[in-house]
Amino acid sequence: MNIKIILMNVVFIISCFAGEVEVIKDVVYGKGSNEDLKLDIVRPKDRTGKPAPAIVFMHGGGWEGGDKKNGIPYLTRMAKKGYFGVTIYYRLAPGARFPAQIEDCKCAVRFLRAKAKEYNIDPEHIASWGGSAGGHLAALLGTAGEVKEFEGTGGWGEYSSKVQAVIDYCGPADIYKLKNQNNVGNMLNNLFGGSSPKYKDAMDNASPVKHVSKDAPPFLIVHGEKDPVVTIKQSQAFAGALSSAGVEVVYVPVKNGVHGDFGDDYNEEKTVGEFLDKYLKK
Repeated sequence: MNIKIILMNVVFIISCFAGEVEVIKDVVYGKGSNEDLKLDIVRPKDRTGKPAPAIVFMHGGGWEGGDKKNGIPYLTRMAKKGYFGVTIYYRLAPGARFPAQIEDCKCAVRFLRAKAKEYNIDPEHIASWGGSAGGHLAALLGTAGEVKEFEGTGGWGEYSSKVQAVIDYCGPADIYKLKNQNNVGNMLNNLFGGSSPKYKDAMDNASPVKHVSKDAPPFLIVHGEKDPVVTIKQSQAFAGALSSAGVEVVYVPVKNGVHGDFGDDYNEEKTVGEFLDKYLKK
């Protein structure tokens, strides 16, 4: 565990003991393949004000690993600013092929809208946030909000799964192009059943850049220039495609950033806080 993650966890612990933030673990938000889908809530303890904008966080891990608890430190900072956050478990490959992962993410968004009154959430202002594989899913929530085949049957089908802002940390935007990078073939095999040209249509359908339209919400895209896993060219092209479609984009290349660690060159609290305050607190 690097020093940045350690410090983030320290901030989380201090905040909780200071009485600012409340964490509720393992709340069931839907069903996936007869399995309970669970999330952790990270919210301000003071919930007496107006309904809070919400954030859905997706962890990284190559679509086949990772844990929802990894999102808690990220959401803690935003909870201190008045945001309601959830970090979700979604079904992992190879046990679950795509589109199971995005189906679960969409179910979580619908769950928040269904429970908006109970949780004092503003259902019209929900953001997605994730890094790496989680960044891919966060971005796909943004660009594929109208893709019916991604909705799934996890629950709360009467509610919308669209989000109003996206934070994408080094997520692959064009999956087929990813197959040639750093021996990721096994991950794609697990996610799609294969990574050859035979599976190109499936990988294109899973790619956020292939669903770009003027109807996408505002995006914050952050990527390390020295990322050895997902090349920064993916985010450059994605940001360009969004901008060309008329979508508002904040693109932040981090000079010495690598995959999943942007180092001291990146001020997350300021960058994410300003983005969310502009597009979600309305």
